[in-house]
Amino acid sequence: MKKPHNKYEISTDSRLRFPEDEARYPWLSLLLDGLAVFDKGTALAIQRARRKRSRPVACREGCGNCCRANTDIPVFPLELAGIYLYAIERLNGPLRETLKAQLTRHDGKLPCPFLIDNGCAIYPLRPGVCRLFVVFGRPCSAGEDAYHTRREDVLTPLEEFSNQAYFIMLPFYGITKDEDRIKAIKNKVIHARVRNLLSCDWKNLAQKMEDHDRGAAS
Repeated sequence: MKKPHNKYEISTDSRLRFPEDEARYPWLSLLLDGLAVFDKGTALAIQRARRKRSRPVACREGCGNCCRANTDIPVFPLELAGIYLYAIERLNGPLRETLKAQLTRHDGKLPCPFLIDNGCAIYPLRPGVCRLFVVFGRPCSAGEDAYHTRREDVLTPLEEFSNQAYFIMLPFYGITKDEDRIKAIKNKVIHARVRNLLSCDWKNLAQKMEDHDRGAAS
């Protein structure tokens, strides 16, 4: 295992792997490594929070309340690239057709356009913010954004892990030297590029999915 040589590096020995896609798209490894660090940080933060609060995690498979209520879902360009790749080249079957139709109808409003049957259609490549949003105690009520209604019940991400994830991803934005990446993290350079997932033009993704399908059929 490679030993990290500065505080913004971490081993990513356990994460999603798409070997063929990673060979074709070098940026994908940056994304998958970064998302793995988000996941590790979330798992550790949950452990620490549960020791202090002695309360269970309220989030459960099939809930989807945050996907219906959170009006601000930050997403970075590298994460958008991953979403596009996953939706265009990985999804198949009825879920793909449902997602295409849903993206075509998306009008920038809630719910999240990737919420289908109370599940996330792009779950393996969901953005970091979705990986970090965890609620303790009681489940969210319909339409409730717990971050604003009961902030004390929402997990506070571990900054160290978030910074490590950004450190890994920064070469995608042309920031490759260690010292430059460290400065960029301190100055929150990457945050200037964030977009709200709800306001993205998802009709464009639906069209690219359709173009891909036509090309595969010809």
